[in-house]
Amino acid sequence: MIISMTTNGTIGTLIHHKGSKVWTIAATATVFEAIEFLAQKNIGALPVLDGEQLIGIFSERDYTRKVALAGKSSRATLVREIVSTAVVAVTSQHTIEEAMRLMTENRIRHLPVIDGGKMTGMVSIGDLVNWIISAQSATIDQMQSYLAGR
Repeated sequence: MIISMTTNGTIGTLIHHKGSKVWTIAATATVFEAIEFLAQKNIGALPVLDGEQLIGIFSERDYTRKVALAGKSSRATLVREIVSTAVVAVTSQHTIEEAMRLMTENRIRHLPVIDGGKMTGMVSIGDLVNWIISAQSATIDQMQSYLAGR
């Protein structure tokens, strides 16, 4: 019996299936522009770049805690002023399980994928959960076929 997807697959395999397109925002953008972009793309976080260098992750959480609750103006505040710079990242060689553990331990929902010093993708907790559900479903289907003698 061959199982096509495993719950301990690598981030690289997930990125291969999902695609490596990553939306980013410049550190010099306003928070308003970042929030607008999140809404347009229906995503919850953006890697923040200074040139081509990843300097942090901007999330809806950053906006609510560091702008809205602090009484700042989203049109006057730059992303670089409030971005979370303590970036937790994975490589394409990390397993799905390792990525989930990092997200849980650090209470985060997005992980940039860094290979050779360059960002090659981004995974969310939703990506990981979808992968695991698909893997479990494939395993169940294959076991049912095996038991049915197909």
